[in-house]
Amino acid sequence: MTARPPLTGDERTQLTGWLDLQRSLVRGKCEGLDEAAAYRPLLRTSPLMTVAGIVSHLRWIEYSWFHEDLLGVPDTGQTPWTEGGPRNEEMMVAGVPLARLLDEYDEECARSNEIVAGFSLDDVQRAPDPRGDQASVRYILCHMIEETARHVGHLDIIRELLDGKTG
Repeated sequence: MTARPPLTGDERTQLTGWLDLQRSLVRGKCEGLDEAAAYRPLLRTSPLMTVAGIVSHLRWIEYSWFHEDLLGVPDTGQTPWTEGGPRNEEMMVAGVPLARLLDEYDEECARSNEIVAGFSLDDVQRAPDPRGDQASVRYILCHMIEETARHVGHLDIIRELLDGKTG
């Protein structure tokens, strides 16, 4: 697990440190989980909400915010939701080993860190969202902390329901 950022760190150190901590918790929540459990849906109303589905979702959210939105990389059809917006395709990962999903997530997080290092916190994303709004790098980092932490909570609950592991 990544250490918490220093109590007296500057704003960038705090934001990237808290995001890296949340990212590291994703892998921790998956440790020791077998493939069948990683794909077992437990929520009747959200059958795609599996450990594997959440890890894949987080990987694509990293790509979307840092590559497409911040850098302005055009959507080349690589993202699972290319046509018509998100419809949970990024969570449909049957047959992809959990270890591969985790490695892809870690690689995407590393690329995201490299990207954000080249920007000031006050810089704005190059590609506006569909409403035409743009967000600062500061906002994107805060949002990604929230997004990742929320899904770490989901992973925590799902893991407890799967095998009783908590913490």
